Amino acid sequence: MLDALPVVGLLGMPAWGARAMQLLQAGGFAPVVYARTVRWLEALLDHYPALLLVDATQPAWTDWVTAIKTEQATRRIPVLVVAQGREVEGAARERGAAELLLLADLDRALVERAQALAWRMDSATRALLHCQCAQPLPPLGQLGVQRFNAGEYYAQHDAFEAQWMAESGPVRELYRAILQVGVAYHHLTHGNHAGALRMLQRSVQWFAQLPNVCQGVDVRQLREDAQRVRHALQAMPPEEIASFDRSLLRPIRLVTVL
Repeated sequence: MLDALPVVGLLGMPAWGARAMQLLQAGGFAPVVYARTVRWLEALLDHYPALLLVDATQPAWTDWVTAIKTEQATRRIPVLVVAQGREVEGAARERGAAELLLLADLDRALVERAQALAWRMDSATRALLHCQCAQPLPPLGQLGVQRFNAGEYYAQHDAFEAQWMAESGPVRELYRAILQVGVAYHHLTHGNHAGALRMLQRSVQWFAQLPNVCQGVDVRQLREDAQRVRHALQAMPPEEIASFDRSLLRPIRLVTVL
């Protein structure tokens, strides 16, 4: 996902949505429309947008911004509120929005503000991450993978937490992403539906910063595996957690680092 076009989400499809999508595509972004369904907040996690546009003409817009900025899994997503006038600017700021964009300035300023606000790595951090990802997985990370693949989901936490604490570079998010998926699987195998779902939701933000392969870990497969587990959990009643298909809890795949 690191090398993909940054996603900019539109919550619902406002009257200005089609024009915004044209501008964003021309500006090097991948616009995605999120329907305002009961589970719209969960839908954000399938792409983890680098920026979210919210239409301030909708009565519930303040609730949407508050939900995004108070949920731990989504609070890092910057929110740009699009409004007819500046009378809502204070309310937008109070609820955690990054900025307000006047609808009259959409053509002139949308792409510029998207480039400035989108949550993504700067070029120096991106270069460092690529360099670190080309290195082999360190010993503590190898131990964590061994424990994860053995189904020792609680024990893998200690290894990856120690490796995460020992690393100051951006590759540390690899260890945090794996750690949180492993903790989710631990909760799942112990009947804790809410805990498993919460940890899988929180892990998405760290996967969003990683390339498809990092330090020999097939990040893309793990990300897709975790997403399948998350979708299955979201679809099942919590009281049926004991019947969860544990074949979905696949091991981490390692590939050769060239």
